[in-house]
Amino acid sequence: MRLSSSFAACVFLSCVLLTPVLFGQRDVHAVLVTQAARKPAPSFHLAGDTGKTMQIADYKGKVVLLNFWATACGGCVLEIPSFVALQQAYQDKGFTAIGIAMDISYEQLKGADEAWAKVKPFAADHKMNYPILMGNDATFDAYGSDAYPATYLIDKTGKIAATYVGIVNKDNVEQNVKALLSER
Repeated sequence: MRLSSSFAACVFLSCVLLTPVLFGQRDVHAVLVTQAARKPAPSFHLAGDTGKTMQIADYKGKVVLLNFWATACGGCVLEIPSFVALQQAYQDKGFTAIGIAMDISYEQLKGADEAWAKVKPFAADHKMNYPILMGNDATFDAYGSDAYPATYLIDKTGKIAATYVGIVNKDNVEQNVKALLSER
């Protein structure tokens, strides 16, 4: 059986257009927003694995990498080693990564207990050396997110300096973190 050239062209075009949707954006770069144009990071009150509630204001004075992720999100999993490395390299210089686990909505789980049953062993297996908080749709929406993974760099004053939707480029994130750490 021979395919018509128009059918073959449609199949090819469909593959080209659907591939980024199915597999997410990779190697995402971001340019830092000028200090004057930055907007405050939306506030949140989310529980960590110990039950202690944390908020973005707790990190004022630090550069924060805020990452919305889920254990079953392939792109999210690919980013974790770079965030672990950044945390290790810059945690003593005024930086922290924070992971906001979105497993409840991503996997339609019944609640935080069911989500933590997945997230805690996952975080241990992946040697995640930064705080993990249990996210919710309201926080995800407040940040204007519409896809996973979503990562925000927040400056020392609590303002969003860069936004990444998709799998970040580690070198670009590190370059932006260094620039934010050097800001006065």
